[in-house]
Amino acid sequence: MSWLEPEPFLRGTAWRDGDRPVRADPADLERLPWDTAERAALPIGVRVEFRARPGTSAVELRYRAAVPAAGDELRALRHVFALWQDGRCVTEVFAEPAEEATVRLRLPPGGGEFTVHLPEAQAPVIRGVRAVGGALAPAAPRPRWLVHGDSITEGWWSTRPAHSWPAAAGRALGLDPVNLGYAGGARGELPLAEQLSRLPGELITLAFGTNCWDRAPATPEWLHATVLAYVRLIRRGHPRTPLLLVSPVLRPAAEHTRNALGATLTELRRAMERAGRELAARGDDRLLLLPGRPLLGPEHLADGLHPNDEGHARMARSVAAALRTAGVLPLPGR
Repeated sequence: MSWLEPEPFLRGTAWRDGDRPVRADPADLERLPWDTAERAALPIGVRVEFRARPGTSAVELRYRAAVPAAGDELRALRHVFALWQDGRCVTEVFAEPAEEATVRLRLPPGGGEFTVHLPEAQAPVIRGVRAVGGALAPAAPRPRWLVHGDSITEGWWSTRPAHSWPAAAGRALGLDPVNLGYAGGARGELPLAEQLSRLPGELITLAFGTNCWDRAPATPEWLHATVLAYVRLIRRGHPRTPLLLVSPVLRPAAEHTRNALGATLTELRRAMERAGRELAARGDDRLLLLPGRPLLGPEHLADGLHPNDEGHARMARSVAAALRTAGVLPLPGR
């Protein structure tokens, strides 16, 4: 069986830089902070989705990835390809980062629709897809969900990419999540709002604010104004797209501790939620607010900041429930 072009099989993609999926507009990187631009080069949340005919025994992916040098701390990260079907992991294959390699994942009998969650740390690029003993076709497209946030959205401390809360909620809702989470970032950078306004999508979620407590200290007044401006810029390209605003989840060390400008995370969270309520009161009936503080308890945090797998699962369930209850979920094919 000959190799098929990978593009029709890829999901969770935002922009392209040559043959690489990237998570910020490559023509607009100079306006972004360097750390955000650096994180955007990683293909977080990018997946291969396909339908296999009965009798197809395996799928092969040809890929290239960065090869960490000896002594590089990233060398210890497992390079794993995870095959999922019907909301569960069927198998995992561990491989080595390589400039050119092929990985084979065996399929269960009977065919059906599958997702391969790719490793992320070494920025793998899929070069080809092919069936073993049968035939493959790209999975049907699903509504695109643009999910912007920080390291929590990026999936930190989930044990696999498939366990991050955007990935889990996307499976539950039948959406194509596009992970625009940037570890250390999501500090209200307005150029990112402009990029989001130009990116096609049927649903948008904004889940940021915790890095406005310490990495780039903010006041409640600043964050309130920034949220208003952020949504206003997004609405230039998405005037009627459902938009869910999620305020910061629990961060025990920051809840009542003042940052360099005298603000606690509790105060910043309230400012963000107040901005969301004001936008809705001004007539944005497609804007939803999900307060983040009740979503997690201390037992759901791996390190006092990032959720563990159960924390990511709880966030996914809460976000999915909020979207279902509001009745704003886009329909396939819309």
